[in-house]
Amino acid sequence: MKNLIDKLRKTQCLSADELKFLIENISDEELCYLHKCAREVAIENYGNKVFVRGLIEFTNYCKNNCYYCGIRAGNKCVSRYRLEKQDILDCCKQGYDLGFRTFVLQGGEDLYFTDEKMVDIISAVRETYPDCAITLSVGEKPFDTYKKYFEAGANRFLLRHETADEKHYSKLHPENLTLENRFQCLKNLKEIGFQTGCGFMVGSPYQTTEHIVKDLLFIKEFQPEMVGIGPFLPHKDTPFKDSPGGSVRLTLMLLSIIRLLVPSVLLPATTALNTADENGRENGILAGANVIMPNLSPNSVREKYMLYDGKVSSFDESAEEIEHLKKVMKNIGYEITCDRGDNKRFVKEK
Repeated sequence: MKNLIDKLRKTQCLSADELKFLIENISDEELCYLHKCAREVAIENYGNKVFVRGLIEFTNYCKNNCYYCGIRAGNKCVSRYRLEKQDILDCCKQGYDLGFRTFVLQGGEDLYFTDEKMVDIISAVRETYPDCAITLSVGEKPFDTYKKYFEAGANRFLLRHETADEKHYSKLHPENLTLENRFQCLKNLKEIGFQTGCGFMVGSPYQTTEHIVKDLLFIKEFQPEMVGIGPFLPHKDTPFKDSPGGSVRLTLMLLSIIRLLVPSVLLPATTALNTADENGRENGILAGANVIMPNLSPNSVREKYMLYDGKVSSFDESAEEIEHLKKVMKNIGYEITCDRGDNKRFVKEK
């Protein structure tokens, strides 16, 4: 197995059969070796830095009805909210004063936020904080809409593909959402010039090892600047409320594999991982991740942006605890940095 891990590190490539064998047969000892290799590759590319992104969850309205999501349109139990432009700018100021130089504007696919409104918000953040990166995570949009966002000053876009298998995709989403369109959106984002992120849930309902292997091969081919993965966590008001949560061990394993497949990738230790395991964030970093996203959203709305049950929305995940976060990372040999943290390959290519 170590020979397989060494091959992955050296070539950044394994066949589908090799990936499947690795995932299904790796021992705990071999997994420690995989994590070690991933840490070393992350450090080779970015040093021992952990990049901090300020997360602003600005709306929990969504027109879609994805079967796994707590803010799905069909969930009538959600207390809905929207942040207006000044609210978002206030969140940015809080983060900027703490040293953050990347803001992530995340929300459901909310029709209230028209192209005009979003361009106004992006332009205001760009004008106020010209030295900062702006990341968007607002779902599927037409090419022209993405282009407007980019021209207004957005730099990055996160759009999880969720699964690279069409049949599996149809089991997680209603008929009006297709994997073909999701892939086209990702292609459009790259073409426009965004630093682009994809990703998937680990242990989502009906997921098999073969599905995960497809995800990994897609990531290798697509060469995203960012990848976001985390364990599937059920929400009580969704069709998958009784489904088991995803494996933390498998999530950490896949973080390491992704780091070795795409060495320059910016890889978050996600809130979902830290929700599933109280040490998930630290273990994610030790598995090859190098990004964390403390929450800059107002305290009054954090508990309303509940994609899954039990989401961590305070304490270490809040921006107010940034000093504690620095100590936690220092204890495991890493240094929090609040600079933009662009993907090194993307910057070099530009």
